[in-house]
Amino acid sequence: MAIEIPSPMAGLVKEHLVAIGDVITAGQEVTLLESMKMEIPVESTGDGVVEAFLVQPGDVVAEGQGLVRLA
Repeated sequence: MAIEIPSPMAGLVKEHLVAIGDVITAGQEVTLLESMKMEIPVESTGDGVVEAFLVQPGDVVAEGQGLVRLA
């Protein structure tokens, strides 16, 4: 079952901290957002393997928008 890691707030995607195929655990930082001139790390909500990036660095995202999909 796939897990989508959502953005906790609106912001700009700075970089992904993992790569496709990486095995990650709940609580691991996966993406770095910038919001109100602060960098906010986004943590995984579950365990899995990084299957896809749903956004790319430079994209503006809304709160709740999917960032990374885990298999």
